[in-house]
Amino acid sequence: MPAVGGIGPGSGKEYLGNLTPFVTVTCIVAAMGGLIFGYDIGISGGVTTMTSFLQKFFRKVWEKKEADKSTNQYCQYDSQTLTMFTSSLYLAALLASLVASIVTRKLGRKLSMLFGGLLFFAGALINGFAKAVWMLIVGRMLLGFGVGFANQSVPLYLSEMAPYKYRGALNIGFQLSITVGILIANVLNYFFAKIKGGWGWRLSLGGAMVPALIITIGSLVLPDTPNSMIERGQTEEAREKLKRIRGVDDVDEEFRDLVAASDASKLVEHPWKNILQRKYRPHLTMAILIPFFQQLTGHYVIMFMLLVLFNTIGFGSDASLMSAVITGVVNVAATLVSIYGVDKWGRRFLFLEGGVQMLICQAVVAACIGAKFGINGNPGDLPKWYAIVVVLFICIYVAGFAWSWGPLGWLVPSEIFPLEIRSAAQSINVSVNMLFTFAVAQVFLTMLCHLKFGLFLFFAFFVVLMSIFVYYFLPETKGIPIEEMSQVWKSHWYWSRFVEDLDYPNGGLEMRKKGQVPKNV
Repeated sequence: MPAVGGIGPGSGKEYLGNLTPFVTVTCIVAAMGGLIFGYDIGISGGVTTMTSFLQKFFRKVWEKKEADKSTNQYCQYDSQTLTMFTSSLYLAALLASLVASIVTRKLGRKLSMLFGGLLFFAGALINGFAKAVWMLIVGRMLLGFGVGFANQSVPLYLSEMAPYKYRGALNIGFQLSITVGILIANVLNYFFAKIKGGWGWRLSLGGAMVPALIITIGSLVLPDTPNSMIERGQTEEAREKLKRIRGVDDVDEEFRDLVAASDASKLVEHPWKNILQRKYRPHLTMAILIPFFQQLTGHYVIMFMLLVLFNTIGFGSDASLMSAVITGVVNVAATLVSIYGVDKWGRRFLFLEGGVQMLICQAVVAACIGAKFGINGNPGDLPKWYAIVVVLFICIYVAGFAWSWGPLGWLVPSEIFPLEIRSAAQSINVSVNMLFTFAVAQVFLTMLCHLKFGLFLFFAFFVVLMSIFVYYFLPETKGIPIEEMSQVWKSHWYWSRFVEDLDYPNGGLEMRKKGQVPKNV
């Protein structure tokens, strides 16, 4: 049996190509699609702590928060209507990702990104001018449709455009944009909350139009990927585009593999049905469990509810906003560490190291909050050292996520799927991600009210489970060409039983043998 989670010898195939300025700029522009997701994560938690916003739309929450300062701090924001405002976006993104799968495959990655930008812009416009809760919900759902399209197409675009040796670093540009979006949102919340007249929340919500315009304009100027062009019959144009992307004239080997992958892909009439076949069991498992575990780290809950969380554990509003800005800076810096190391240290190392780091921090934060707040949620006066310790370990936790499960949760699924199921599998990945983001966001404040400091231990339990899963079942994908990814499954101690008897010489495609017609996979 091979080493746990390892892969055997590679195919030895190395495509020619360089990290050209053209592909670098292209991937940077495409990665900015993550800004819309990150901005929303950061902005939604901020506006829900603004007094004027709560008074206008969620008055019962404001009354419960203000009426009795001695009330149980764990439960002061427990409102299903308030959490529906936040989590409705993720339910909409789940639904949109299913449609985006068809658009991404049939019409190309670019058009899917364009739809994402336009829908997000419309949602931001409605939210900025909202007069009632229903307008907030409608706006949030349009934002969610935009996120669904962008999260479906951008990671695929990056993985297909990037040279395989630099695929990890360029793909993580998407996560970097998410973290930059969170940081920008936190900074804006800090200043907008100080605007006299209490209308700063409109600027926070309406400001989402800016990242929406970035992805919309970017999608109009970006080239489509050679994979997508070949899929849509633009073969010769795809060859010329591949030459420009790779910066060399000799792209014959990679181009042949892309065409072969596309030919076999066209034989698949029902990718949603085919993904259930036994040979795709590893891919389907990763498409479900990686986003599931990513959300059960508790990170996105902490990020988009960070201000609520800091207010809940006794910080003043200014201190809460500043703490969120600090953690936002840590988030961006740690993502840069991942960009530097993902193609050097590998995916598995970062996954496992990040898991250990998050586990330790969650245990410490639970102990700190439990010691001061106890069961009844009345902490009394909180000393400065306590606040510093809590913020410090939340920052260390955020760093652990930002260089492991944050970016790799998008990178690994986008690079392991063979072309014939790629759009459908990525749609499952995004849908599961959004489903559990919605579920966790919807029940988070209720869980905090009932589980109290034990909420952090709840997420710590899943960090243990996901680290065990990675150690035993996730192979290393560093340095493997995207169309040659089948080797990681054929040489894995467990997944080889599903694919070892299949002829997969080209990244998971059942190619024709001499004198045979390709099977309809």
